Amino acid sequence: MFHLQSLGIEYGTLAIFVLLISFLLTGMPLAFVTLLVALLFTIGWFGPMAVPLITSRVYSFVSSFVFVSVPMFVLMAALLDRSGIAKDLFEAMRLFGGRLKGGVAVQTIFVAVILAAMSGIIGGEIVLLGMIALPQMLKQGYDKNLAIGVVCAGGSLGTMVPPSIVLIIYGLTANVSIGDLFTSAFIPGFMLAAFYVAYVLIRCYFGKDIAPPPRTETIPTAEKMRLLKGLFLPLLVVFCVLGSIYGGIASVTEASAVGVAGVILSTILRGEFSPSMLKGAAMQTLSTCGMIVWIGIGASALVGVFNLMGGIKFVSVLITGISDDPTVVILFMMLILFVLGMFLDWVGIALLTMPIFVPIVKDLGFDPIWFGVLFAMNMQVSFLSPPFGPAAFYLKSVAPPDITLGTIFRSLVPFICLQVLAVAILIIFPGITGR
Repeated sequence: MFHLQSLGIEYGTLAIFVLLISFLLTGMPLAFVTLLVALLFTIGWFGPMAVPLITSRVYSFVSSFVFVSVPMFVLMAALLDRSGIAKDLFEAMRLFGGRLKGGVAVQTIFVAVILAAMSGIIGGEIVLLGMIALPQMLKQGYDKNLAIGVVCAGGSLGTMVPPSIVLIIYGLTANVSIGDLFTSAFIPGFMLAAFYVAYVLIRCYFGKDIAPPPRTETIPTAEKMRLLKGLFLPLLVVFCVLGSIYGGIASVTEASAVGVAGVILSTILRGEFSPSMLKGAAMQTLSTCGMIVWIGIGASALVGVFNLMGGIKFVSVLITGISDDPTVVILFMMLILFVLGMFLDWVGIALLTMPIFVPIVKDLGFDPIWFGVLFAMNMQVSFLSPPFGPAAFYLKSVAPPDITLGTIFRSLVPFICLQVLAVAILIIFPGITGR
């Protein structure tokens, strides 16, 4: 009987990689691909008796207490999606962006930051902004490429701005403090948003026919008060969620529950709450979290069997052998993540690569918290980069028919360059994360 062990770890690793790619090309979901490959190699390499070893690894992943916060934040995003909170928030930001050339684009980025700080979810935010901000910018005569780029790049800020689910999953995989990750990602997240704002203003003030002239009409005091009401509830939710985490009052999991309670209370106060709304949000949460859990189970199983095969040690030696310079090794990891980001979901990337990368990062003398922020920034790039940049597909689902996927991806190029610049700055100046 042929045993896969006879391949050796080098060809075994290559066989795993080829099988993964082959199954993914058939259109099979990543979760089932990783589970199937893990099962084939567990039985083929060690025999049927090794299967319980893999199941124990899977159990340790899904039984983590912090994991409870993921469905909470997803539920918050689903409730926001069904309420008028985001629309009122966008309208309220008109008070601050109205007198700027490119004001609507700038207020879109600010709204994206507030929505990201409320729920840490990405896809729903792009769809919301695509429905609220994009039509308004196109109607007012904004350059189409700038408007598309602002919505996709701004909507993807949820990967960086706490309470980011990307950071939560990284924290679970790397076994580091999620509170520390949130604290360290705070300034880099706002730095990236500032890059977007600066780019928009430069384009609008120095480019021709990029944005309409700023509005000069005075907003009556009564209208100002009405608009400011739209800011109050979202900012209160953000204050309660992030304030309770940074103030040491609540853990990330407890703060996520506070956030859900805040959003539900907001919808009740606004008269929008209904059982059907809650049911719809709960079903959406089940669907999203089901996907995350299954990817987690598959990836944990595959990494578990690969570790038992000696694969993690083999890949570590391979990566560290690239150069004696630790920074070059980090850059090589960033390149691997960037390439994987073109084809895989960030959840799969985190769960497949971090068990291999984080020990190397520690051995090189780098801080795993800093690397987590760097990873989240890299996933920003993956959200926009072709051929499978999810941001483009989210926007396409709500964009006018004349906006093609090709147009969306072309519009994202300047923003991808800004994200790569942010990654480079974090590598050159790690102190930005406070580590």
